[in-house]
Amino acid sequence: MSKVHQLVGFRTGSEYFGVPIAKVKEIVPVPEITAVPEAPEFLNGVMNLRGRIVPVIEMDRRLGMAGQGRKKTNRVLVLEIDGSMVGLLVESSSEILKVPEELVEPPPGLISSLGANYVTGVGKLKDKIIVLLDVARLLSPEELKKIGASAVEASEVRSKSEGERAADEGRQELA
Repeated sequence: MSKVHQLVGFRTGSEYFGVPIAKVKEIVPVPEITAVPEAPEFLNGVMNLRGRIVPVIEMDRRLGMAGQGRKKTNRVLVLEIDGSMVGLLVESSSEILKVPEELVEPPPGLISSLGANYVTGVGKLKDKIIVLLDVARLLSPEELKKIGASAVEASEVRSKSEGERAADEGRQELA
């Protein structure tokens, strides 16, 4: 019996991608995202996921693709990468894909030579090609550290602004 890759499929631009289902914690509609100053270009900002600040990576920018703009179909795939929660903003998320090992080819040499070491293979399904991604390699350790620091900074700014609002409301009640 051959191995089957179980993937969460998503679309960015006109391309289809898949990440291992075991890495995806949940898929959510796009919430309010707070921009982070001086963040890397691909970091869209941070979101509040039930009290936890999660950095959100805009996949089209990360993959060097033209963006399609925001739509109702956009989703955030919440993943765990090296113990950190990270959101991937994608154009749409599809069903769970089961791709048999024999339908997966190694990435073409050109992709490897471009330094895209996060592409682990190319799966062929009936009507589409799925690019398989290794989420652990999607960000370098330096990038992961930087977006983690951005999330902490945004969390502190958000807490401070909420505290200032509460103080202002308290002053208004006294007046």
